[in-house]
Amino acid sequence: MALSTFTEKVQTAIEKPKLSLSSIINLSMGFMGIQMGFGLQNGNASRILQNFGADVHHLSWFWLVAPFTGLIVQPIIGHMGDKTWGPMGRRKPYFLVGAIMAALGLIFLPNANILAGESLTATEFIGISAVLWIGVAFLALMDASFNISMEPFRALVGDMLPKSQGTLGFSVQTVLISIGAILGSFMPWIMTNAFNVSNVTTAGSVPANVVYSFYVGAFILLGSIVYTIVTIKEYPPEEFKKYQGAVEEEKEKTNMMSAILSDALKMPKRMRRLGWVQFFSWFGLFTMWVYTTSALATHHYGLAPTDNASAAFNDAGDYTGFLFGWYNAFALVFAFLLTPMAKKTSRKFVHFTALVSGGLGLLGLYFLPQDWLIISMIGIGFAWASILSMPYALLIDSLPVNKMGVYMGIFNFFIVIPQIINGIIGGPIVHAFFQDYAMLYLVMGGAFFVLAAFLTLRVEEPLFNEAEQLEARSTHE
Repeated sequence: MALSTFTEKVQTAIEKPKLSLSSIINLSMGFMGIQMGFGLQNGNASRILQNFGADVHHLSWFWLVAPFTGLIVQPIIGHMGDKTWGPMGRRKPYFLVGAIMAALGLIFLPNANILAGESLTATEFIGISAVLWIGVAFLALMDASFNISMEPFRALVGDMLPKSQGTLGFSVQTVLISIGAILGSFMPWIMTNAFNVSNVTTAGSVPANVVYSFYVGAFILLGSIVYTIVTIKEYPPEEFKKYQGAVEEEKEKTNMMSAILSDALKMPKRMRRLGWVQFFSWFGLFTMWVYTTSALATHHYGLAPTDNASAAFNDAGDYTGFLFGWYNAFALVFAFLLTPMAKKTSRKFVHFTALVSGGLGLLGLYFLPQDWLIISMIGIGFAWASILSMPYALLIDSLPVNKMGVYMGIFNFFIVIPQIINGIIGGPIVHAFFQDYAMLYLVMGGAFFVLAAFLTLRVEEPLFNEAEQLEARSTHE
């Protein structure tokens, strides 16, 4: 497909008007629903796949569908969003399509065994049951859909807010993300403890508390995204040009993928340095999401790695969601503190401190007794809050406003590539070096968090500075 791309010289732009807090909340409300879906996925996907019969050292391979879809989908959606102008707006059409697809994925993933039916339940393909393949297919649909909606939400913040409100915008987004993730993570535990929905199941099927939680997640995801679509009016092309600045356009026909590659090769230095920070941060996060249920089941519940259907295993799965709910709750608290902390110190200092805290939190899962694991969630929550906002607040200063979407998509490479690498090597490492006991791999994830923290110090911003100077200058590195 050939698209028009432009070699542009951006001249003086008018600053966008500041938005009220309520408008900023409306701007990111849909992200709450997306993150509820992610919370359900992160806390339960490994458990669901193990319920369907997956071995622990195969889990990371099944999880590869998530980063691969992000790698492909986000830059394409970002590029297309930058070129889209229609009756619904610039980013909103992608919100709606992604929401519908994600809701279907949430409904069908925990029901893959029912969709397979008796005829396919006993069928295998390259040694893996058909039920697992169907579950992985719906996991891929769900994650691709999250990415279709998620990237435009981040770009929308850049489209709508002046740079002086960038940190606030991403902080509000983090608050809403945390609320959604708390709901998603706690939901199976709530279903069991508040509504007496069973968390026990037979081999080859998913507990009812997880199934119903995914139904609730689908409803809230769809509703919150529709809310943003209804309450936010994007700038029309003629008005957006005022804030973009006058441009001299030199049209050049090129392939979309070539344009994305060209933009990637021209990424600002700050983006490259933040990329390494993101790489090791998300390597650690992927480790936590994939292996925590198995790590808790073996290290704290004393189960064998092959036990994936007992009541104790499902208790470990519920406890994983419970802990994940708490790290998202702590992230919600820290989200309110990020902006004042950054003003007192710097965005770089906040992110450095948060990542060190996250590393210590992951290490605590090994060293702390089971009843104290919530302490680990404090550090992980601080890291998660910062990961969701500070890299983007640091990044948008250095991006050309007319390519905000595509660069947000390209920046996603530094999120998905470490997950792909981890997905390929994680299972063999856990199997060969740790005999399928995953807790020590979580310790490795904590070490990568600390490494990411020290790489943050390479970002060219003073470790301590005046907020007024930060907000006044526009950095193009």
